[in-house]
Amino acid sequence: MAQSKPTLNLIGAGRVGQTLGRLWTQAGVFAVQDVLTRSPASARAACELMGAGTPTQSLGTMRPADVWLIATTDAHIAASAAALAAHAVQAPGLPTALRTHQGGLANAAPAAPQVAPPPSPTAFHCSGALGADQLAPLAALGWHTASAHPILSFATPQAACGQFVGTPCALEGDPAARALLQDAFSAIGAQCFEVRSQDKLLYHAAAVFATNFLPVLQSVAEDAWRATGVPAALLPHLRTSLLNNAVANITRLGPQDALTGPAARGDTEAIARQSAAVGAWDNQAGDAYRALSALALRLAGH
Repeated sequence: MAQSKPTLNLIGAGRVGQTLGRLWTQAGVFAVQDVLTRSPASARAACELMGAGTPTQSLGTMRPADVWLIATTDAHIAASAAALAAHAVQAPGLPTALRTHQGGLANAAPAAPQVAPPPSPTAFHCSGALGADQLAPLAALGWHTASAHPILSFATPQAACGQFVGTPCALEGDPAARALLQDAFSAIGAQCFEVRSQDKLLYHAAAVFATNFLPVLQSVAEDAWRATGVPAALLPHLRTSLLNNAVANITRLGPQDALTGPAARGDTEAIARQSAAVGAWDNQAGDAYRALSALALRLAGH
């Protein structure tokens, strides 16, 4: 007799939640069960995209599940975990040990012995900067908790699904939860690795350096070009050609050998003059130019 798939509930179902839900449904990893979002309409849309799941309107209507993904924004993860823990204490269908864990419930009549007590549920979130400690109220109930961060730009769920295979995925949390997530993410093509809880902030900052700052730097460059009279019609070509060439050089040669400009030559006098010019135009951009030039000189070995 075929073993049933573990059930998965989602609290929040934005681009990350929808992508994972769809991939796991297609791969037969989890049976997506109940989906709770900020509105019934968004929950219905998420279920439609994932091809599975039942939209729900409150925690009180969500059924017990083997695995819970809290796919809210970072700012709401801890509050969602606390609300789920409060609900779990009262919810039917949870393991007896969990329902009697809290004071006030310890005197409840014991349930009939079970031959194979149900395992503790697993809860996880997908924040890159926050650790499993955001789920502490659930861990206090005996749940397994973890964080899993796929290093991928989730522009749209459809695009992310097509790009997901080969994505590195950082796992952090208790061993049982990490083992479950290792299997689940590997099944949809992720390359999993462990990151220490105390390193989550630095780990995520690295992803910010690699991706989020690139649009900022490009915006500053284009503003400076406009300020110096470069025709607006030429900016799209400059954007495409310089970025494509830079990315190609970095991926082919690595960061150090792809470095060009005054820092690569060790021309500190040119850097000082340009820093002054940039600072006179925009003070914050001047500070950034000086800081990045210092890092570039270090990379070049000067």
